[in-house]
Amino acid sequence: MLDKLDRLFVVYRRSWIALFWLALLFTLVMALLPKPPPLPGQPTDKFQHIVAFAVLTLQSFAAYPLTRWLARFGWLAAFGAVIELGQMIPVLGRSADLADWLADSAAILITIAITAIFDRWRRKG
Repeated sequence: MLDKLDRLFVVYRRSWIALFWLALLFTLVMALLPKPPPLPGQPTDKFQHIVAFAVLTLQSFAAYPLTRWLARFGWLAAFGAVIELGQMIPVLGRSADLADWLADSAAILITIAITAIFDRWRRKG
């Protein structure tokens, strides 16, 4: 039997999918802009990477709930690598950084772990 949260994801599945892909596109554009707009509070680059990939990971659960964790990690980490490769394009005036990709990957793994713990706790109760 589906609980309220599960029903929310099922009823609005297409919306969750669209929101996920829009967020993915937004992340790509912001990462590849030659001069992205400053954010309030001027968070560090690593903090921005961590937040972006934690949010993308959470949205991926809503959009694609049946995807296994390793596949989810793989394609989100690959997306992070694509961003870093894109930042190597000289005309963009950006620079790739392995530490950025590691921050992305850590955020993905930690968010997957927290989501798994929350899901187990929710299904027990």
